Amino acid sequence: MLTRLSPTSIHPPFARYAHGTEVAAGARLVFCSGQLGIDAAAEIPPGAAEQTVLCFQAIAAILKEAGMDLGDLVRINAYVTGREHLPAYMAARDGMLSGPPPASTLMIVSGFARPEFLVEVEAVAAR
Repeated sequence: MLTRLSPTSIHPPFARYAHGTEVAAGARLVFCSGQLGIDAAAEIPPGAAEQTVLCFQAIAAILKEAGMDLGDLVRINAYVTGREHLPAYMAARDGMLSGPPPASTLMIVSGFARPEFLVEVEAVAAR
């Protein structure tokens, strides 16, 4: 159903992601809103890695509602509030995603609705 696309005619990905993901006709799609690093008890950990784990745990819970899992991700868009958070975000992301990597974009933004938030991740999945 999913084909990862990484043409050899262009520069390879800078990290663990695919340049593109092809979704076969007839697949169900799930679009996840941006998830922030906050748990069900409204606790926000201070680090980017811990917030990233919470973001992907929330995405996993959303996908589970649709009978999917993180292996069904075809695209993620991630946002961090500073370049210093990139290594922690990427390490936590790679720890959460064990299968073939999805297409991905990672951006540095000036901030989120609350200053405690360091990471936000939105996702698209298909099965």
